[in-house]
Amino acid sequence: MNSLRLHAGRDESTPIDRRTFLKVMSVTGAGLTLGIFAVDNAAQVSGPGKTTGTAATGEFAPNAFLRIKPDNTVIVLVKHVEMGQGTYTGLPTLVAEELDAAWSQVRVEGAPADASRYGNTIWREAFGVDAQGTGGSTAMANSFDQYRQAGAAARAMLVSAAAQKWNVAPESITVKAGMLTHASGKKATFGELAAAASKVAVPQNVKLKDAKDYVYIGKSFARPDSKAKATGTATFTQDVKLPDMLTAVVAHPPKFGATVKSFKAESVQGIPGVRYVVEIPTGVAIVATSFWAAKKGRDALAIEWDDSTAFKASSADILAEYKRLAATPGKVARNEGDAAKAIAGAEKTIDATYEFPYLAHATMEPMNCVVKLAADRCDVWNGEQFQTVDQGAVAKTMGLMPQQVFITQLFAGGSFGRRANPQSDYLVEAASIAKSLAAMGKGGAPIKLVWTREDDMKAGFFRPMYFHVMKAGLDSAGNVVGWQHRIVGQSIQMGTAFEAVLVKNGVDMTSIEGAATLPYAIPNLMVDLHSPQIGVPVQWWRSVGSSHNAYATEAFIDEVATSAGKDPVAFRKALLTHQPKHLSALTLAAEKAGWGTPLVPGKPGTKRSRGVAVHESFNTAVAQIVDVTVTSDNKFTVDRVVCAVNCGLVVNPDVVKAQMEGGIGFGLSAALYGAITLKDGAVEQSNFNDYPVLRMNEMPAVEVHIVPSTEKPTGVGEPGVPPIAPAVANALAAATGKRLRKLPLSLA
Repeated sequence: MNSLRLHAGRDESTPIDRRTFLKVMSVTGAGLTLGIFAVDNAAQVSGPGKTTGTAATGEFAPNAFLRIKPDNTVIVLVKHVEMGQGTYTGLPTLVAEELDAAWSQVRVEGAPADASRYGNTIWREAFGVDAQGTGGSTAMANSFDQYRQAGAAARAMLVSAAAQKWNVAPESITVKAGMLTHASGKKATFGELAAAASKVAVPQNVKLKDAKDYVYIGKSFARPDSKAKATGTATFTQDVKLPDMLTAVVAHPPKFGATVKSFKAESVQGIPGVRYVVEIPTGVAIVATSFWAAKKGRDALAIEWDDSTAFKASSADILAEYKRLAATPGKVARNEGDAAKAIAGAEKTIDATYEFPYLAHATMEPMNCVVKLAADRCDVWNGEQFQTVDQGAVAKTMGLMPQQVFITQLFAGGSFGRRANPQSDYLVEAASIAKSLAAMGKGGAPIKLVWTREDDMKAGFFRPMYFHVMKAGLDSAGNVVGWQHRIVGQSIQMGTAFEAVLVKNGVDMTSIEGAATLPYAIPNLMVDLHSPQIGVPVQWWRSVGSSHNAYATEAFIDEVATSAGKDPVAFRKALLTHQPKHLSALTLAAEKAGWGTPLVPGKPGTKRSRGVAVHESFNTAVAQIVDVTVTSDNKFTVDRVVCAVNCGLVVNPDVVKAQMEGGIGFGLSAALYGAITLKDGAVEQSNFNDYPVLRMNEMPAVEVHIVPSTEKPTGVGEPGVPPIAPAVANALAAATGKRLRKLPLSLA
C-alpha cells in the first residue's frame, strides 16, 4: 500500500461563485425555435468524445435531439435526467408523435452536458441565462414545444428526401409508424431514407399536429426504461465499472463547519486494497480497490477534528431562536390591504403556529459519481441533475474550462432535489480526490466516489427547518377579512449563485412559494419572512417551499372554515371563484371521493373521517381528499387518497398517475416519520432505522383523476407532495377535534 497524506488546495476546490456561475451559464445562447437545428448533419456531437453523422455512420442527425440510424432505430437524446419521474418516456413521446415513428423503434440516450443546445428553456426565460438541469417540475413544460419541433423537422426532411427520390409531391406522401408510403406503392423506412434526408436543408418553420391528430400524446404505453430496471440491466452510477477504477469514501466531520485537525495515514496500513489517504477540503478520503476496502480503511482511520468554527447548536436551540424572531416583523413578501387592522376589528380571530423539522432526501441510491481526469479533460459519469452547475464547479476544481468537462448522464436512483446541489458537493469531492492524486503523480485511474446512506444522512443537505405563525379574522357572517402569515426558516438560495435571481428585497422566493401565492380571495393579506443564517447545510427538497407552506395554509384554512361553521370544501370553493385551476381540481376530487356522504363505519372503537387540501405548485393544482381511521389508543391509518390534478394537456396519463402516487407516498413518509434532529451540532439520525420511510403495507389506496385540459403541460414531479400532509391532518382533526401543528404527525 502507498500511504499518502495529501492536501488539496482549498481555494481551488471551493464551490463555483455567482459571477463564474452566471458567466458559465450565459455562454452561447441558443434560441427556443428551429435555430437549434442549424447543425452539421455530418458531424453531430452526441456525447462525450463521440461524434455521429452521415459521413461516418450513415446516421441522420437533423438536430440536437434525435438521430436516425440506418437500421431504422430512432434515438432520442433526453436533456433531463431520468430518476423515476418519466422523462425518458414523456420527451421521446413528443418526438415520436411529430415524427410519426413507431414506438417500438424509439431508443433513449441521456444528452451530454451542453447548455447551448440542451438548456432548460423555462430557466432561460426566468433568469436570462443558459443552464441545463432538471428541477422545479419543468422537464415536460420546457420541452413540450422543443421536442415536438425536433420531431416535426426531421419528419419534414424525410418526406422531402422521399419526394425527391420518388419524384412525387411531398404532400402526397403518408408517414405512419416509421414508414413513408405513396399511393403508387412506393415505400421506405426512416432508416432507408436517412442518408438522403441528411442532405436536405433543415426547415426553419414546421407545422405541428393538431391535438385531434395525436397518436401518442394523451395515451398510456410502456416506458422505455421499465424493462432494464426490472431486469437489473439499467446502468446507475453505482453500476459503472471502468478499467483500473478505484473507489473512494470520505470521512466527513461530525459537526457542520468542523475541519481536519490531524490524522494518521499509517493507521490504515495493512488493510488489503487501500491505496491512498487523501485530505480534501471537506474531510479525508480513503481510496481503495473496492468500496468495502475503502470503508474498512475509513473505519480504521485515526482522525482528529477541529470544532472551533463548527456549528454546535441543537434543534431545540434553533427552534427557540425561530420563535424569538417570529415575534418580530420580517421581510414583506406580500401585502394587500391592512391585515393587522382587519384582524384587530374582526368578529372572531383564529391563530396557530406550526413547526417543521429538517428533512433528509433519503434517496434509494445515495450520492455517488465517477470521474476520470486527463491532461486536458475530465470525464464524469453521474445520475446528472444539474449539468451546467456541476460542469462549472468540476471545471473550477480541476483548473479546466467548463467545455473540457464531459458528463455522461446515467439513471439516478431518486433525487428529490438532492442531486441538484448548488455547491455540486459530491462531484467537487470526487474531482478534488482525482486532482490531488494527479498532483502527486498517482492520477489517471477513474475514481468512483461513494457516499453511504449514513454519509448523506449526517453530512448531506436538508430541507430547512421552519416555524410558522398564522392569524386570521372572521366577520359576523364567517367571511375571512384578514390573514397574516409569518415564516421563519433558512434560505436555500442566500450565499449561492442563485441568490441574485431568486432572492428579491431579502425575500427568498423558494421560502414563501405557496404562501405568498395563496389563491384564496382574502381582502387583507400579509406574508412576511425571516431567513436566519444557521450553520446547517440546506437545499431544495421535493416541492421546496410548498412542502411546508401547503401544510400551514391548508391546515389553517381548514381550521378557519371550522371556526366559521362551514363545510371545508364549500368554504374553499367560495374563496376560489377566480382560480379555475384550483377549483376544477377541488371539485373533481370532492366528486370522486364522495365528499359529503358518510364513510363506511370502521371496527368498534374506531372513528373514520375525511380531510381535504388543495394546493398549486409549479403551475399544477392538486386536490387530495383523505380517509383516515383513528383507534381508541390514538393510533391512526391513512386508508384512501383521492387525488385530482390539473396539469394541462397530459402527455402520458400513466406517468402523471405514477407521479401523483409517488408524491403521495413521499409526502406521507415525511408527514408520519420524517425528522432530522441535531444535538450539539451533530445529526442524530443515520439510516432508515432511525429515519424511517413509508412501507408498502402503510401505503393507502390511491385514486388519481386528471382534469381534462387543452392548456400546455405543467409539472407533475413535485405537486403531488404538498397536499397530502395537511389533508391527513385535517382528516384527523375531523375525527378527534385535535389540530396537529407539529410534524411529523402524532395524536399522542
